Amino acid sequence: MTRVLLLGESWFVHSIHQKGFDSFTTSEYTAGGTEFVAALRAAGHEVTHVPCHEITSALPATAEGLREIADVIVISDVGANTFQLAPATFTRSEAGPDRIEALRAFAEQGGGLAMVGGYMTFSGIDAKARWARTVLADALPVGILDRDDRVELGSGAAPAVVAAHPITAGLDAEWPALLGLNEVTVRAGATELARCAGHPLLVVDSYGAGRTAAFTSDIAPHWAPPGFLEWEGYAPLFDRTVRWLAGEELA
Repeated sequence: MTRVLLLGESWFVHSIHQKGFDSFTTSEYTAGGTEFVAALRAAGHEVTHVPCHEITSALPATAEGLREIADVIVISDVGANTFQLAPATFTRSEAGPDRIEALRAFAEQGGGLAMVGGYMTFSGIDAKARWARTVLADALPVGILDRDDRVELGSGAAPAVVAAHPITAGLDAEWPALLGLNEVTVRAGATELARCAGHPLLVVDSYGAGRTAAFTSDIAPHWAPPGFLEWEGYAPLFDRTVRWLAGEELA
């Protein structure tokens, strides 16, 4: 059993309803990644989800603290600001622990670390995710662009396996279509396992004593449509990715 810590995958939506002269607002909170969490738990992994708004209060601030609760950490659709601008720093100008450095050190010291695509990972929409400007950038198996890196594929594009690897062993050569991804580059020495629309989709590498991965599309809507989420290879893909990241030698 692998202990997986999922960071991010949550959001608040505030809507303005205009009805003639009058308007009112409604608010909604959503915790995403449910398909990903369910697939990993069904495979026997222990999954803890820390949503975006709890990262600065619930996430350990040291690599040692992270190792006590996780073997693999997955960062999904949450930007660097959330980790760097804790309330004490942003509102009271108080110095605090560097949680991004803790994530980097966690991987370097033997942990598994993955970044999953979305509007607030890698560079993200309007480059607001900002991960290229953090110490974690050098730990990932991909280079992050310093601009809006979204590749929108509204008509759908089918990913394809491009390299033999234990993670993709037994999976279809072509996967169900995705609707978008983040544009990245493959680092020298890293292994690109799958591509989509001519862009890297799944890339893995080692970092220090640990292992890292980048999956540049969503693990949930909206870039991952129902056909991808219901694909029989969805659960094996992420189960095997997590196990590989944890250091398991896959058959």
